[in-house]
Amino acid sequence: MMKNIRTLCFALVAALMCGCTAQKKLTYFRGLQSSDAESINKEFVSAKESIIAPGDMLTIIVSGIDPEAVAPFNLPIVTYSNPNSSQLATTPNLQSYLVDPQGDILFPVLGKIHLGGMTKSQAILALTEKLKPYLADPVITINFLNYKISIIGEVNRPGQYAINNERVTILDALALAGDMTPYGKRNTVLIARETNGQMEFKRLDLNNTDIFTSPYYYLQQNDVVYVEPNKVRAVSSQNISLYLGMVTTLASLATVIVSVVSLQKK
Repeated sequence: MMKNIRTLCFALVAALMCGCTAQKKLTYFRGLQSSDAESINKEFVSAKESIIAPGDMLTIIVSGIDPEAVAPFNLPIVTYSNPNSSQLATTPNLQSYLVDPQGDILFPVLGKIHLGGMTKSQAILALTEKLKPYLADPVITINFLNYKISIIGEVNRPGQYAINNERVTILDALALAGDMTPYGKRNTVLIARETNGQMEFKRLDLNNTDIFTSPYYYLQQNDVVYVEPNKVRAVSSQNISLYLGMVTTLASLATVIVSVVSLQKK
């Protein structure tokens, strides 16, 4: 009888230890202390400007002191009520510019302009120089229309996500996708990135504070985030209640056996 009790107690302890191990696998930034912030901040990598690449859709707005002078450089998309009418059927929208495979756009008046490989700041400087013969102190605003990232694998809401502020971290991406499932590997999150026509791959360990100083902490447009599944699957959220019920049953059974043995000794 005592041998059975010891076996049951061992099984109970083992079950509890397995639960602790599974919980550790589901935890981010294990061991992170508030004192670590100082060292992290010294090496923190700030967000880099996105690089304009083929396939990007851009809005480019040219402003200036004279609205009539800048109008030719802001061609709107308009729809007329009928072919022979000058009456607009819809409110004009600013034209978008597609970056072609060579990294060029077709810009009003100026013609073909190469922007591929430039940051937004560099593109603004380049356009400003080209517009100086036409405009006094032009102000140029450039935004991405199709800034997006893809999140796949062991996340709750895999898919493609549009980013409005052009600034997103790996943690923001996981939050957009509803976080990882219990089966996602938190120490080998893969980032796939295309830079100047070349693919780059980087694995990030979300249990390591070095992630905050990684150049991949901030994502770029068209990045793909892949969360790999665990080899040994942790207890899923659907089975937690069952797991707890089993542990409770084992504990109750152990109590009953101990009580029976105590009565027999008496």
